[in-house]
Formats: sequence, structure tokens, C-alpha cells
Amino acid sequence: MKTPPEAYLIFREELAKVKLEKEKLKAEYEAKSSKMNVELEILKEQIRAQQDMMQRTADYAIKLESELQALISQIGNDKIKLKDSLH
Repeated sequence: MKTPPEAYLIFREELAKVKLEKEKLKAEYEAKSSKMNVELEILKEQIRAQQDMMQRTADYAIKLESELQALISQIGNDKIKLKDSLH
């Protein structure tokens, strides 16, 4: 049996190195991708929490505004009643 040419053996060795490097890079990419996905989910949760807090704040401000308008109206009515009762 003939021995393969030296160029073929070198090519096979280089091909094995490239495959190994490719697998290493793939593993690194998957690890980084996984880490980024976890961080992305954390950011999404923080954004949802902030949106919820902003919505609650807006709802509370609207409630306070309506209560303030009702109070102003009641004060106006009480002033009118007070003037009517004095005369």
C-alpha cells in the first residue's frame, strides 16, 4: 500500500485544526448568545415593570385631578351656600 503524499497529510492536519477552531468559535458564540438572551430578558422585565409603574402613576394623577376638581367644585358650592345663609 502506498503512503499518501505529504501535501495530503498536511491538508488533513490543517483541516482538522480548522474544524476544531470552528467548534471552539461555535461554542463561544452560543455561550455569548445565551448570556445576551438572559440579559435581554432581564431588561425586558425591567421595562415592563417601569411601564407598569408609569401607568399606575398616570392613573393616580388622573384620580387626584378628578378629586381636586370635585373639591374645588364643592368649595365653590359651599361658598355660595354660606353667602345665602348669611342674608
